[in-house]
Amino acid sequence: MILTAEKVTKSYSDKILLNEVSFYVNEGNKIGIIGINGAGKTTLLRILAQSEVPDSGTLTRQAGVRIGYLPQSPVLAADQTVLEQVLLGATAEQRELQEYEAKTILTKLGITAFDQKISELSGGQRKRVAMAGVLSTPCEALILDEPTNHLDNDMIAWLETYLMRYTGAIVMVTHDRYFLDRVVSKIVEIDKGNLYTYDANYSKYVELKALREEMEQGTERKRRSILRTELEWIRRGPRARGTKSKSRIERFEELSEKTGAGATQKLSLSSVSSRLGKKTIELEGISKGFGQRVCIKHFDHVVARDARIGIVGENGCGKSTLLNIISGRLAPDTGSVIRGDTVRVGYFAQECEHMDASLRVIDYIKGFAEYIVTTDGRLSASQMLEKFLFPPDLQWNTIGRLSGGERRRLFLLSILMQAPNVLLLDEPTNDLDIDTLVVLEEYLENFDGIVLTVSHDRYFLDKVVDVIFEFQAGGTIKQYLGAYSAYMTARTADATGQEPEAPKQASVKKRSDGDNQKVRFSFKEQREYEAIDDEIAQLEQKQRTLEEEMQKQASNYEKLEQLMAQKEMLDQGLAEKTERWFYLQALAEKIAEQGAN
Repeated sequence: MILTAEKVTKSYSDKILLNEVSFYVNEGNKIGIIGINGAGKTTLLRILAQSEVPDSGTLTRQAGVRIGYLPQSPVLAADQTVLEQVLLGATAEQRELQEYEAKTILTKLGITAFDQKISELSGGQRKRVAMAGVLSTPCEALILDEPTNHLDNDMIAWLETYLMRYTGAIVMVTHDRYFLDRVVSKIVEIDKGNLYTYDANYSKYVELKALREEMEQGTERKRRSILRTELEWIRRGPRARGTKSKSRIERFEELSEKTGAGATQKLSLSSVSSRLGKKTIELEGISKGFGQRVCIKHFDHVVARDARIGIVGENGCGKSTLLNIISGRLAPDTGSVIRGDTVRVGYFAQECEHMDASLRVIDYIKGFAEYIVTTDGRLSASQMLEKFLFPPDLQWNTIGRLSGGERRRLFLLSILMQAPNVLLLDEPTNDLDIDTLVVLEEYLENFDGIVLTVSHDRYFLDKVVDVIFEFQAGGTIKQYLGAYSAYMTARTADATGQEPEAPKQASVKKRSDGDNQKVRFSFKEQREYEAIDDEIAQLEQKQRTLEEEMQKQASNYEKLEQLMAQKEMLDQGLAEKTERWFYLQALAEKIAEQGAN
């Protein structure tokens, strides 16, 4: 155990972020911290990195353990060069050893001007320089706050591989679900001041959390049933109540004081848009450059009414420029943008528009609309805020008291309150928690309009889009049909000069060299065909029994892990048996067809 936090409490004014929580990091642990915006994820990382002091509790670090900490918004020395900043604090001897690795990492992160001043860099470039400094400095543990923000897809793929091979411990906050799936082996969720630990990557965590919530809801239902029984007894009056009855009264009071798990609050959005006519947006030969750099070159495209387009490419290639041109915020150098009369654009920019920090949350949203008509009916600004996880007490807070992620969520609501029929989303996954992302994805799935999104979140792109625009050298934009995974397959095929591999189709093998010889079961296949339905039924029954046992063990994570492993093997066996059934069934149908002829 290299890092220990015992009974840590931290609050801001009346909001408790961490309530006597304990957190342990062992050698080689790779831990992902998740939770809704404002839950205290960044605060926990700051406490672990000792850049913030808890209100109470103790933090212990094993002697000699070095920690590399990447904050969400690193502060760098403006007068330093890129390389000086990365090697800051290194002795002359260490500098000689680290310089080559530092330059290699910087290059992988898209920073090649090693002598450029920090003051000349963008916010995203500064974050990457800070990351290079952390990764190139020897340490036993890394604490990373949103490491994938401001990275393009190729950089994320590189960082993912780097961290998978890293032998030290990692504690990180990220909303990139593919990243969590592939890098971490433990998920810690912060919810209402408590920590819930799952020995799993993101995919398994989703299963385990669902089981935990079912268990908690079952416990709450049982508590309420007992409470109703006790209440009925209490109301019968004082008749025949002796000393023994006092225990029942005490039991009632004890049950009444418990709050119970209750239903977990979920973000819920109804799809809202205004009518979109036949004429949408047409881009005719648009080009745009800045100085000698050409971002977009002679691009033509007619945007379909139900378009779902993902835009990818290296940082600084012109992705946001394209969105700005479509929205009308920026004029192309040549060409034209034609918008239909009914087009109503909602632009979720990478940086939140200015918000008056002294304004109350409810007043900010009312500034866009007092009411909005949704599929759930006519909802007020306050009701929409509740759907966005802003409870009544938080609605009367000032914007200045919100976390960065909460402001981002509020900004998203302000755009949707205007009922756009064209949504332009520039890096929507930055600073939004996973719960918000899941519901945003569902919202976009049902959204009756156009969606164009710039994103580095591969999971988000796979769920939301069906066409990819890739920015290439010289301002060319190449189109790929399909979501992100299909695009990567096609891109790899382009690079290797091979055709993408066609999906395998199940087929019945021929039984002879001649085309006219009849197909028939072998003796073994005949026996297998007769028994396979019962075998599949038995496997499905085992599956149901195992799922029931998993529900019973929902709070026993060690036992649950064992059951999950058994279920995984059972699922695999069932899948193989089902695939075999398809083959035998196809063969049986072929034999029957031959008999009919």
